[in-house]
Amino acid sequence: MDFSLSDDQRALQESARSFARRELPKVAQHCEATNTPVPHDMLQAYAEMGFLGINTPESFGGLGLTHLDALIVLEEFAKISSAVAFPVFEASVGPVRIVQKHGPQALADRVVRASVEGRVLVAISMSEPDAGTALTDLRTRAVVEGDTVTLNGTKRWCSGAGHSGAYVVFCRMSDAPGARGIGAVFVEKDTPGFTFGEPETLMGFRGIPSADMHFDDVRLPADNVLVPAGGFGDLMGAFNLERCGNATMSLGLAAGALDQALDYTGERQAFGKPLVDFQAVQMKLADMQLRCEAARLLIHRAVAGVDGFPSVMDASLAKCFANEMVREVAGHGVQVMGGYGYHSAYGMEQRFRDAWGWGIAGGAIDIQKINIAATLVGRRFDQRR
Repeated sequence: MDFSLSDDQRALQESARSFARRELPKVAQHCEATNTPVPHDMLQAYAEMGFLGINTPESFGGLGLTHLDALIVLEEFAKISSAVAFPVFEASVGPVRIVQKHGPQALADRVVRASVEGRVLVAISMSEPDAGTALTDLRTRAVVEGDTVTLNGTKRWCSGAGHSGAYVVFCRMSDAPGARGIGAVFVEKDTPGFTFGEPETLMGFRGIPSADMHFDDVRLPADNVLVPAGGFGDLMGAFNLERCGNATMSLGLAAGALDQALDYTGERQAFGKPLVDFQAVQMKLADMQLRCEAARLLIHRAVAGVDGFPSVMDASLAKCFANEMVREVAGHGVQVMGGYGYHSAYGMEQRFRDAWGWGIAGGAIDIQKINIAATLVGRRFDQRR
């Protein structure tokens, strides 16, 4: 069992790291200060470097590498900020993979190629005002009549809402109760009847737009059905890859916090010597490294050698641990930097705020623990009883 990266993977990692450190800090500062996404010209630079198609098959215009390769790149971008990493996240492990796997061939070819080329960002829309953790309570409904689908309802907490050019929308597609009635459709931003609420201001995730989405008799071609009613299991199976991406965003934030803490404690002096010479600081730095490395191993194990999608157990273990550890690691980062860690000009407090978001997005931490327990005992738990 070899835990080391291959020569090709190390070269890819170094390419991503060099690009991210050279090109993205100022972009990240702009995204944070203005709460706006990565500018289009930088998105084109991502595409030209191949960063939006790492694990996309060559037949769709991608590099045809593995999920692990994509997560190696994602971690390097996330070390800079969540906002600048988000396009890579969506293109590599997000809803584009659902379109690729389940969409009709013509739709998949058009959308996946556009994603790889940086011409469109695709977001996933799952939650609703009354359906978040209890996702099977969703009410947004798609009715198929002949060659037309009519979509009505409201969605909430969609990262990318209002900015992304297209959306994979989870919806109720039959009268069957619970998960059996749920499927998904593909909706493009400029479709008549599709509108957005006011942009939201969150604790973190600045530069990752979020807003309510409203569907008022939105008419779509039948070929925009990605997964019909009864395919909820397929959708959530694909979502396990997104959970590994979520875990990697957490890891990137934590690893970036560790890098920043190392630089600061090596340069900052107190009582005539560098902070790193104090044992209390050494303990925190060691703890930060330990947790980052453990999270990285869980994430890499979850996707290593996986052609399709990771298992629910491996994805939940990776996400749960990474979501918890990033909060602690970012907290240590704030503490060792003292007032500078708490100051918005130095970036550590931004990492701390973003850290809390990833443990809410993509299935809360406690839900991952329920998934883990359910897999351990071999049955699902009915939370309604």
